[in-house]
Amino acid sequence: MLDKIRALVKSKEICVLATVSEGMPHCSLMAYAVNKKCNEIYMVTHKQTTKYRNLVQNPCVSLLIDTREEHASHKRLDEAQAVTVDGVFEKLVDQTKRQAARSLLLARHPHLEEFLDHPDAEILGIRISSFLLLNGIDEAYYEEL
Repeated sequence: MLDKIRALVKSKEICVLATVSEGMPHCSLMAYAVNKKCNEIYMVTHKQTTKYRNLVQNPCVSLLIDTREEHASHKRLDEAQAVTVDGVFEKLVDQTKRQAARSLLLARHPHLEEFLDHPDAEILGIRISSFLLLNGIDEAYYEEL
């Protein structure tokens, strides 16, 4: 099942990032790219955002990646899949890793180049700890990395 989960994560481009600070949740719609092993996800944000401040205070995150748009037009949302990705934010201090993450982001999202070049931009590295796949409304599969 892990291979199917990884394939779904690699096939999508947008996720919902959930962060928490002082007991208050915050969700953000984010473009992302994933590494080849599918054990790290990369996103970019400005350092002056709520999400970034939350990540610095509490590095634990949850992401939601789903297929609802593929099923909404057929009104078959009960067939949609959703993957909850739990992980930990890590600053990318190694320049080689930072450049690799940047390249992955630009390969998936070339429109982000100007955003990535902004002096306040920060590439977010999320080390994945687990996946929870929901198939429809009653099948669940959990995989810990």
